[in-house]
Amino acid sequence: MSNTVFITGASSGFGEACARKFAQHGSTLILAARREDRIQALAEELSEQTRVHSVVLDVRDRSAIFSTIENLPEPFKAIDILVNNAGLALGLQGADAASLDDWETMVDTNIKGLMFCTRAILPGMVSRGGGHVVNLGSVAASWPYPGGNVYGGTKAFVQQFSRNMRADLLGKRIRVSNVEPGMCETEFSVVRFEGDQDKADAVYAGMTPLTAPDIAEIVYWVTALPAHINVNQLEVMPTAQAWSPFAVHRE
Repeated sequence: MSNTVFITGASSGFGEACARKFAQHGSTLILAARREDRIQALAEELSEQTRVHSVVLDVRDRSAIFSTIENLPEPFKAIDILVNNAGLALGLQGADAASLDDWETMVDTNIKGLMFCTRAILPGMVSRGGGHVVNLGSVAASWPYPGGNVYGGTKAFVQQFSRNMRADLLGKRIRVSNVEPGMCETEFSVVRFEGDQDKADAVYAGMTPLTAPDIAEIVYWVTALPAHINVNQLEVMPTAQAWSPFAVHRE
């Protein structure tokens, strides 16, 4: 696949795995992340396989996103695939006790960051007559759990925004896909629990979770399908995860 792919949150987890997967297939890569040392190291490694441009970028910074897109080097300007991966969960407290700062960070990253990147890149896709936006959602968009409050709400936004984009872009040869993973062992839980590795490990104890390469395989497959096929929404869980009975509080 010879495409130019822009990946946010590319320094770890799904983003890094997606970068490696697309590199294997010769895609030109634009890798964006906040951690300069990690994104530069990844770019240097993958540049042995394909053409790579790395940018230090916080998706919450609207002006920085638009400046980055406007000032891309010529060989990287025509973005074919946008992988909106940057996102996070913070905390598991109930809505009556959760940190408003955490809530705001999740909204700014998971919602506004995704909007900013999409709005900056989409017009170029439309003008060139093709492209694919892949949004990384979560099963939390559809299936609530205690402490999921704002995180689940942000992923519900991603789900509905993806659907509405499909409606907006009908006839413009732009594909939009929402990939919604369940339990997946990356840095996700370490971030959620503020670096507490023991708490993060406990989340996956005794079961086999998904991995970042599993999700990268799905993201690549979705984009590699023939142009007339659009995977609207793909929900994936590990075999060891499923739904529970309704919770009932009894006096």
